[in-house]
Amino acid sequence: MRAQIPSLLCVIAACALGTVATAADQPPPDAAVVDGTWQHHKVTINYFGITSLYSCYGLEDHVKDILLHFGARKDAKVRASGCPRGPDVPSRTAFVYAEFDTLAPAEPSASNTVKAYWASRALDPRRPFFMGDGDCELVQQMKDTLSKSFSLKDLSYDTDCVPHEITINSFQVKASALVAIPTAKTADNLR
Repeated sequence: MRAQIPSLLCVIAACALGTVATAADQPPPDAAVVDGTWQHHKVTINYFGITSLYSCYGLEDHVKDILLHFGARKDAKVRASGCPRGPDVPSRTAFVYAEFDTLAPAEPSASNTVKAYWASRALDPRRPFFMGDGDCELVQQMKDTLSKSFSLKDLSYDTDCVPHEITINSFQVKASALVAIPTAKTADNLR
């Protein structure tokens, strides 16, 4: 049993880093595989929360989770600043700087393409697991970042944030996002 513990810990650590290809990362058998090219983005989100407060560290994690959920490359960098009482104290305001790459459909003559597919993505207070009813203002303020930085089809972006109230099911984002198909090379780097 002891021999299995280190390998199990490696698997757990790799999953936490988001670098192991899982069955959920793979396209469904009937998905059309297309070529994509990485596009680099730098954005600033001026967060102002009336209902929900985040620490700068908390905002960094949450914004990065949302970007990765919609298909940003795993090396995305998110940094928040401007929390008046320090980076680990909840605040109403912060500046979030994000630098990340997303896939766009490749031109026929493009080089350095990546195999990708159109994946259904949903963001609401119940999914993915890191979202909650109090995230409405953040989702509302990330609309431009998501709609302009990602290749999305059939985007539906609904928010109904009420100041000073956490309203159940106050936001819902649905789209098909162009996401990369993980390669064996990604998993091999952990061995």
